[in-house]
Amino acid sequence: MEPNYRRCLSCRKVAHKETFWRIVRVYPSRQVQLDEGMGRSAYLCPQTSCLAAAQKKNRLGRSLRASIPDNLYKTLEQRLAAVANTRST
Repeated sequence: MEPNYRRCLSCRKVAHKETFWRIVRVYPSRQVQLDEGMGRSAYLCPQTSCLAAAQKKNRLGRSLRASIPDNLYKTLEQRLAAVANTRST
């Protein structure tokens, strides 16, 4: 079976699906959540520059056609900090 490729909505890099964060607008409730659920999805690189550009230019909101809550961005920033801590140790 061929691997699934996805594109980061910020930097437009193409890579395996597992290397990205998945943000989902769940159908039919239209709630936005991370990693699981069925509905419209967007993928984002786990990098500071991609997260900052997605937040500043509202790329997640436009891609998912929904408003993105601030706590979702905070959760992604915490994940990014955790990844940075594991790489430095």
